[in-house]
Amino acid sequence: MDSPLRIARIIARLNLGGPARQILASDPWLAEQGHRVRVFTGTPEAGEGDLFDVARSRGIDVVRVPGLVRGLSLTMDFRARAFLRQALREFDPDVVHTHASKAGALGRRAAAIVPNAARVHTFHGHVLEGYFGATVSRGLVALERRMASRTDRILAVSHATADDLLRLGVAQAEQLVVVPPGIDLEEFLNLPLSGPARRHGGLRQLVGAGPEDVLMGVVGRLAEVKRPEWALDVFEMLRARYPRLMLVFVGDGDLRGMLERRITALDAATQARVHLIGAREDMAAVLRDLDLVLATSRSEGMPVALIEAGAAGLPVVATRVGGVAELIAEERTGFLGETVDELAFGVSKLLDTPAWRAQFGQRARLRVEKRHCAQALGTQLERVYRAVLAERRARA
Repeated sequence: MDSPLRIARIIARLNLGGPARQILASDPWLAEQGHRVRVFTGTPEAGEGDLFDVARSRGIDVVRVPGLVRGLSLTMDFRARAFLRQALREFDPDVVHTHASKAGALGRRAAAIVPNAARVHTFHGHVLEGYFGATVSRGLVALERRMASRTDRILAVSHATADDLLRLGVAQAEQLVVVPPGIDLEEFLNLPLSGPARRHGGLRQLVGAGPEDVLMGVVGRLAEVKRPEWALDVFEMLRARYPRLMLVFVGDGDLRGMLERRITALDAATQARVHLIGAREDMAAVLRDLDLVLATSRSEGMPVALIEAGAAGLPVVATRVGGVAELIAEERTGFLGETVDELAFGVSKLLDTPAWRAQFGQRARLRVEKRHCAQALGTQLERVYRAVLAERRARA
């Protein structure tokens, strides 16, 4: 029988986003298999939510790292790296697994203090193109190439993300493994697919939706990369034709002010049909009251919000970016588009044919319940860790 592993996981913040949700799913499962996992995390930004206490309540050994924040700060970064070096020396892990750019850079450098530990890094998408100017992007690519040279295995959440990393020369093919996201799905799978219990929860009361109203939800940070203004564009294209359509933004972020200004410019009747409800932790209750989900991002890895939507039995209309097309089956569980017009067309198809919404949602649930559950993610991570350690032993 294989001996238990000591796994150090480093992530910049346990906000309400997908990477944190995956840790909440995988690490209790790994602990059940006898492994000891310790999560090192920083502090989320305002409005992002913080799952630190939720992680502790689920029995996860989680440590706050002083100075580990999302933004760039030489002083804070030095402080965080020093803390991680000392903490890793004391914990003496078999595996150091880092997540995303900031934690990846600091964590893999700090891991030099435990030279025998295997190093694994996950890209949950990438910020190497399209986020910054050409000079900064080239610098980021160069940095990630150097970091990859001291990493045993690079994990990508989708084949699209893996293809990008290969194209940019960030990782070698033999380093790459695609490990799709996995989360706790039980509360979503337990939601009824139809019937009177499906659409009479707190969200509909909050926004004043009647039984004939159709709620279209946008779930995620109100950030530039998510392009929430496109969702408002789609709604404005459809509002006259579908007077019972309502738009609900579930999330918070830097673009909230911009959206509020645009909503204020609408006529009073239309304003009453658009709602910003902020970040929520009770996502099962929120999804229970939605009729469909709209995703308008310009870049994604494989969005956990859409996995949750599928498990909840909801159809999705989304931009064809990153790994979204690996998750959404075109005209089977949703519609994909590349422009506002194409997204509006997909939404209109679901509004015109209510039976499709139920059929697409049922297929979506079947599609995600085995592929993206906590056990699926934990099993794949355990397999990667074992393989990397076996390779290290063989080389030694």
